[in-house]
Amino acid sequence: MRVRFWGTRGSLAKPGPATVRYGGNTSCVEVRTADGTLIILDCGTGAHGLGQAMAMEGPQPVCGHLLITHTHWDHIQGLPFFAPLFVPDNVWDIYAPGGLGKRLEETLAGQMEYAYFPVTLEQLGATIHYHDLVEGRFDLGDVHVTARYLNHPGLTLGYRLQAGGALVIYATDHEPHASPQLQAAREAGAGSQVLPVHREEQAHIEFLRGADLVIHDAQYTAAEYLQKVGWGHSPMEYAVDVALAAGVKRLALFHHDPTHGDDMLDRLVEACRQRVAACRGTLEVFAAAEGLVVELSEGEGTVSATVEKATSVAVAGMGAVRGGAATVLVVDDEPDIVDLLIATLAPEGYRLLSAHDGETALHLARLERPSLILLDWRMSGKDGLEVCRALRDDPDPQLHRVPVVLLTAQMGQENISAGFSAGVTDYLTKPFKPAHVRSRVRGWLLRSRQDVAGSSTPNVE
Repeated sequence: MRVRFWGTRGSLAKPGPATVRYGGNTSCVEVRTADGTLIILDCGTGAHGLGQAMAMEGPQPVCGHLLITHTHWDHIQGLPFFAPLFVPDNVWDIYAPGGLGKRLEETLAGQMEYAYFPVTLEQLGATIHYHDLVEGRFDLGDVHVTARYLNHPGLTLGYRLQAGGALVIYATDHEPHASPQLQAAREAGAGSQVLPVHREEQAHIEFLRGADLVIHDAQYTAAEYLQKVGWGHSPMEYAVDVALAAGVKRLALFHHDPTHGDDMLDRLVEACRQRVAACRGTLEVFAAAEGLVVELSEGEGTVSATVEKATSVAVAGMGAVRGGAATVLVVDDEPDIVDLLIATLAPEGYRLLSAHDGETALHLARLERPSLILLDWRMSGKDGLEVCRALRDDPDPQLHRVPVVLLTAQMGQENISAGFSAGVTDYLTKPFKPAHVRSRVRGWLLRSRQDVAGSSTPNVE
């Protein structure tokens, strides 16, 4: 595979004298394989330069695949300026997370409404097919793609691309699931030696396992991240730690913060390399830069990884995963927390139930058989762990597998271990941001519906 960076910046395009070497355009990466398969990862402002370069190649028809991680502006703003979408003989397949809420085509059309842009989506000349994705595997030409949900305030997918023995991971706009583990890694001075107990962290490492190149969110330093918890991005120290733990060969620090100029990025890359050296690792670390090309030869990336839920094809029509309104049970002994969560989730169209104690929660769960339970840990009477154990011991198979998300202000490693031992699915740490709650709930519901569906293959839209 041949990988070229066209946009490396996060959140906001930042052209100017301070970003000349690493670039000021937002996320866009070009991937080409030996059989001619063309994959574009994200369509931020960097897509404009890519489109101009493709136009210079000649008038031949172009067939390509655009994999969008999520539809926040910095990842789709280049779409109306991507020249190959205006050529009538071209054919493009566009993929992005879907399954709940608006369809992909409707979302992309929103930023091209008359109030924002003079050309509508319908006026693009190329033939465009839109695909709403869930987690799993599918093939694009000779590329085997695995998609996995990341941790971001907006439903977001990371992509694992394998072709000809070469393996590339694109994991941007992702936040650690358990920030105390990051702090423990910093104190130990060797992130690869600190084994994460959070299942989502373990699964993220497996997603990266054995890659030749990981392009990973690294927007903040660890110090900056302490002020940005819940914003959906990674400290670069975390990116190094998970890459070391996964046995990655090369790590491209990506999604550079708008305030990080070239000189600062030079210093941060050197700090990351020193972190690798302190672990006696062989990981090659560099900062992604516009125009940089990485060639991955045949025979690289042959290490296989165990990727959670990667056995089923993941290209799905909306009807394959909707299946009616989901029921969400919210349990907390603080009425203000219950009111906040219900107000946050009500616009999503879920059927919402609430309880303020463990006994009532168990009664409602057995009566209503919800699709998801948001459950406070510290309650009088039965606490969250006792409720979860009772659900997992219930003879009803629905209560065995219903996702139970623990609401807690304490995320120490012992607390995490205790929760997972009791059957907890995941955690939401207080205080939480509404956008993060909506995103995580969507992900949990989509995953649980895939579990129920088993290994059946949805239709490709």
